[in-house]
Amino acid sequence: MFLDDYHSCVDDRIVISADQASRFAKCIAGDFNPIHTPGARRFCVPGDLLFALVLKRFGLSPHMNFRFLAMVGADRALSFREEGDRVIRVLDDDGKCYLEVERRGEVTFDESVVEAFTRCYVAFSGKNFPHYMKPLMEDCGVMFNPKRPLVIYDSMGFSLTRLDALAPALRLLDSRLEVIGKRGDVHLEFAIDAAGESIGHGGKKLVVSGLCPYDAEAMDDIVDQFYQLKRDHAGTPC
Repeated sequence: MFLDDYHSCVDDRIVISADQASRFAKCIAGDFNPIHTPGARRFCVPGDLLFALVLKRFGLSPHMNFRFLAMVGADRALSFREEGDRVIRVLDDDGKCYLEVERRGEVTFDESVVEAFTRCYVAFSGKNFPHYMKPLMEDCGVMFNPKRPLVIYDSMGFSLTRLDALAPALRLLDSRLEVIGKRGDVHLEFAIDAAGESIGHGGKKLVVSGLCPYDAEAMDDIVDQFYQLKRDHAGTPC
């Protein structure tokens, strides 16, 4: 499956190197968040890679909710455990839980369906910045610290009416930014379509830390850096 290049299996655990995490972020998600760059002070594995690995191992259910409880560092041995029919947890050897998943309904393990849904969601998620977040921050007059930008996953969930779509697509329905002091909660609501009809909906929440007054020039520089990184990465083997 397409995820094989972005993790390793050691005994019964999964290990993700900094290079694997970074390549997944850039090649699959189009995500150039600096915290996914090897050597970054706050480096972490993309939450979308953990999401993808859960679907790879446990299949796709019509109702799934993901709570991201902690940031995963490089080379951390992770156990993906199914606890009963409805709960999945991702933990390290010390028992620390990084991701908790609740699910309901039948499960499909059809590789084509699971991969198609994974790819369409991750591609949508990779547009968090600048596509969705920049207009929200501009409207609210705030932004993350340009010297230490930190945007992290909090949670996401979705509901599907069918589990056979081979070419699903996500479409943004609504977005808002809730400012709480130096913190911002970004809420994105989306529709899930296939073959011209709606097959579901979902939402996700991101947390932005260290908010400061919006600086258009600084933001333009950050956006320019994002697209320069994207151009520099174009053509790089994944």
